Amino acid sequence: MNSPLPNSRATSINNTTWLLRLATIDDIPAIARLIEVSAFGLGKSDYAPEQIQGALQGTFGVDTQLIRDQTYWLVEGPDGLAAAGGWSFRTTLFGGDKHAERVVEPAEQLDPETDAARIRAFFVAPTAARQGLGRRILKHCEDQAKTHGFQKLTLFATLPGQRLYEACGFVADMPVDYEVAAGTLMRFVPMHKAIDDPRSA
Repeated sequence: MNSPLPNSRATSINNTTWLLRLATIDDIPAIARLIEVSAFGLGKSDYAPEQIQGALQGTFGVDTQLIRDQTYWLVEGPDGLAAAGGWSFRTTLFGGDKHAERVVEPAEQLDPETDAARIRAFFVAPTAARQGLGRRILKHCEDQAKTHGFQKLTLFATLPGQRLYEACGFVADMPVDYEVAAGTLMRFVPMHKAIDDPRSA
């Protein structure tokens, strides 16, 4: 595990010490591995293998803009990278660098007075699931968004992710069947919440 860096902090959950820190460009290979392992390991109860494989072509993936914006966070434990997630002040709602709808230039910035900050790209290693790591990152992202003047949040949840977000105060909108690959649809759930909701992570 890396030594604590600026913009990092150690936290103890269930008698295990975890390091929460900002992601860097050097972390991209490890993040990509985490995304694949998490998608198959935690998504298999809700999605077919072909749906997950289709999503890994771009809907799921590393978004380097989040890393450059310094809004993407990692949790490391005794066995290495255990979880990742972030928030964004840009209009992009979901998708990695390979997503077909991504633009080359950075997406436009949101207006904190009227727009909702985006919660983005949360993935947890199956071996670290149900240990509060997703909640820990989510609370940190919510605090960061609030510091930047945002009053509300929105996200595009997977079906397994929906359960975490509902427990943290997010409200589900109408589910969306999104084409993750040619002829392959995958269900997602748009969600939203007010930052000061008492059920915050």
